[in-house]
Amino acid sequence: MGRLYNRALQRLKLRQLSLLVAVGQLGNIQAAAQAENISQPAATRMIKELEADFDTILFERTNRGAVPTAQGQALIRAAQLIFAQLSNAAQEMEDITEGNAGRIVVGTLLAGAAQLVPMAIQRVIGERPNLQVRIIEGTNDALMPGVQSGEIDMVVGRLPHHRHRKGLIQVPLIEDEVVLVVSRAHPLAGRPGLEFDDLRPFGWVLPPPETTLRRQIDEVFVEAGQYQPPKIVESVNYLSNRTLLGFGELIGLVPRAVAALDMATNVLARLDYALPFGSGPVGVTYRGEDQMSPAALLFLLALQEEAAMLRRAAAG
Repeated sequence: MGRLYNRALQRLKLRQLSLLVAVGQLGNIQAAAQAENISQPAATRMIKELEADFDTILFERTNRGAVPTAQGQALIRAAQLIFAQLSNAAQEMEDITEGNAGRIVVGTLLAGAAQLVPMAIQRVIGERPNLQVRIIEGTNDALMPGVQSGEIDMVVGRLPHHRHRKGLIQVPLIEDEVVLVVSRAHPLAGRPGLEFDDLRPFGWVLPPPETTLRRQIDEVFVEAGQYQPPKIVESVNYLSNRTLLGFGELIGLVPRAVAALDMATNVLARLDYALPFGSGPVGVTYRGEDQMSPAALLFLLALQEEAAMLRRAAAG
């Protein structure tokens, strides 16, 4: 092991790391000291001791406050993971003492919320009725930092193409395609052979700009003569989107699996328009099996088994 690692083992204290995280979050040593219930001189001294121990500058003092350097950001991320792992271990020991089956936190993107996550939950609670599962809905930008810090066990949804990969494992589970859907009462519902010009008069329900799907559809808009939809509603909440589409005026962009039931029951109709971006992998992202609790490992296995069933059904 390196010199800095050995020094950290000998001298590093959790109180220092807690202060470090607080300064990183608040951007101000005085505010962090108050949050940690210590004096500002003591907080300043602790930061200086950390910088001396690691032989680096952790924060730049600017007119915006204390801004983490690259080294500071690295240590803050490590500290967040340490505290998350300690919290998970304490919770797991408490669950064992109280006879619970554990708990997991799963982040879901739109594509994962429709089938994979509910099916996996049904499987694991059938085996462990006392298992506690918390679902957090959001985008990759909102959820992946929680996976990296250890606050979220895994994220299920369309896998990001380029970002959010550092230090994480991504496993494809199923393939899904993106479709355009509308209300059955929409003027374009049931019309064959649609061209982009047919879509121009209508508003859209779209995922937010930080998502892969939004970037892909925005490229389509640019190539269609810098097209600007007359209306845009940004949302990743399918229940809200479904209701908006039901008013009959908007076009929705969704993974096929998400709208499959509504299309099968004629609540929504798929437009006969071929998107230039099609299928893509829906999968699970996590830190590593060696960093997961037994409950999280059980859920990961359930996801893989349910995905295998969906693949077999699609093939035959």
